[in-house]
Amino acid sequence: MQFKSALRNNLGWMLLSLMIVAVCGSDLSLFAAESEGSRPNILWITSEDNGPHLGCYGDKYADTPHIDKLASEGMIYLNCWSTAPVCAPARTTLITGMYPTCLGAEHMRSMVKLPKNFLMYPQYLREAGYYCTNNSKEDYNVAKPGKVWDESNRKAHWKNRKSGQPFFAVFNHTISHESKIRNRPHTLVHDPAKVRVPAYHPDTPEVRHDWAQYYDRITEMDALVGKNLKELADAGLTEDTIIFYYGDHGSGMPRSKRWPYNSGLQVPLVIYVPPKFRKLAPPDYQTDGKSDRLVGFVDFAPTALSLAGIKPPAHMQGNAFMGQYETAPQEYQYGFRGRMDERYDLVRSVRNKRYLYIKNFMPHKEYGQYLNYMFQTPTTQVWKKLYDAGKLTPPQTYFWETKPAEELYDLEADLDEVNNLMNSDEHQDILKELRQAQQQKILEIRDLGFMPEAEIHSLSDGGAPYLVGQNNELYPLKKILAMAEVASSGTQDGQAELVAGLNAQNSAVRYWAAMGLLMRGENAVKQAHSALQKSLKDSSKSVRCITAEALGKYGNAQESKEAVRTLVSLSNQNQDGVYVAMLALNGLDKLSNEKVAPVKDEIAQLPLKNPKLDRRLQSYVTRLVERIEEKQSQK
Repeated sequence: MQFKSALRNNLGWMLLSLMIVAVCGSDLSLFAAESEGSRPNILWITSEDNGPHLGCYGDKYADTPHIDKLASEGMIYLNCWSTAPVCAPARTTLITGMYPTCLGAEHMRSMVKLPKNFLMYPQYLREAGYYCTNNSKEDYNVAKPGKVWDESNRKAHWKNRKSGQPFFAVFNHTISHESKIRNRPHTLVHDPAKVRVPAYHPDTPEVRHDWAQYYDRITEMDALVGKNLKELADAGLTEDTIIFYYGDHGSGMPRSKRWPYNSGLQVPLVIYVPPKFRKLAPPDYQTDGKSDRLVGFVDFAPTALSLAGIKPPAHMQGNAFMGQYETAPQEYQYGFRGRMDERYDLVRSVRNKRYLYIKNFMPHKEYGQYLNYMFQTPTTQVWKKLYDAGKLTPPQTYFWETKPAEELYDLEADLDEVNNLMNSDEHQDILKELRQAQQQKILEIRDLGFMPEAEIHSLSDGGAPYLVGQNNELYPLKKILAMAEVASSGTQDGQAELVAGLNAQNSAVRYWAAMGLLMRGENAVKQAHSALQKSLKDSSKSVRCITAEALGKYGNAQESKEAVRTLVSLSNQNQDGVYVAMLALNGLDKLSNEKVAPVKDEIAQLPLKNPKLDRRLQSYVTRLVERIEEKQSQK
């Protein structure tokens, strides 16, 4: 009798389902959206500028009871990477499920367009019936392709959804942001005497105060996370909701934020899957568990879609690590660094579960290039002051010096990533493996970062730079990467190849050829001065900027004078664009005060605003001009 009753009930539900499909057509998502509990709610709680400095990660100095409790009921990921070590590129990775390096969006606040058929992940969720809210930071480097969120503001909340509608909600907490660890006055709660000072930082009162205040802010952030969790529990929704807590990149302390070391890329990730949705959990999920699976921000968008039963679109480059469309665990995770605010750089990194490899494509630039925003932190100021006074020893000196071409670190034996194993005989196999993995990823996704930023924007002509990157005629990446590898090899070899490269058909190849000569210094520039003089009139303004910097630093008096004039002529953002202007001003900033002095009045007259720019880009030219003027006043 029980069997017959169950059969009748099942047949009834089947008939009801068929009737609904008949009424709604083939749109099963409508039925799912109207069926309370048929799909999970998804809650993402994020915090800014903090690594896994939490109790649940074994940090005994931390005071994070709410996140620790969530971890005890869920699982933590030990190897989660933010893909980018700074907010805007990291958030671009999250919202697109793609590497910003292939979108032309790796640089801070450089707004680009997506191809027309590429949507942001909340749009796919909304199409499937989810109510999507973001409270409230966006900060993407890509323009939104239409309406992305149902609500995105400080009042956005899952409680505003329709009855029975599943929700996807983000709550972002800024209290742990870089700016909050340096604001004064602040009465410390954590004892600065008990701080663990990383090997690369000097042990000073200022540094200890910043670290202690950072932990104070994490405790405050933890309390906000607790409020989010309590609100969910009070509504009786905890058991209907998959919860993520994660940080948006490493800590806001210098040499963490902005650098693609593990210290800048590793973030906490705590995930809770309620029992009713355990079928969506990964195979290694267990209560109060730990996973060493490699996951990253590029994987978050496809994972969110997978949890909602949506197959991730083919253009997403990440891999779902949960849900219906979970993929196999990945062997590597990748990171990157591009322009940070007003300073250019190009770094790529890759890790497996134990080792981290870094390729510095601009090793002539010191790690700690002057960034106005970063230098507001007391740690940065005292660290640089001590270095200039000659009071530091390695590894505390490294941050203020130029970079090696390559770096390799054992993350198990070297927590602070200060012992470079590049020349270790016993590590040559892993070095080759990770180097190859990084090169393959660059070619696989067609990394656009090897094109000068100004040309990323000019070649796309207001369209999607991604499409330019996928076009081998416009962007012959293998040739460009080969020249970039020669340029950044860290040796004096390849002079003839670099000089020949100045005549290449592709401007990005010429850019890297000029960069390689600049990196090699005075002898290389003097040997190539005739070819470089011709490049001073290159059709690419970006090539002209690099050529002028090389001749300005190492050419004879006449060549230097002409180079300085070239850089000044390219520094007007309203005339040649903000990206060319930044590149030119960076070049001027690298020249001696004596060489720049004759044009200081022209620099002072440069326009500091361009009303057509995204507001987040407005300050960068101003900062560079002010820095050059400050140096002139100190001579």
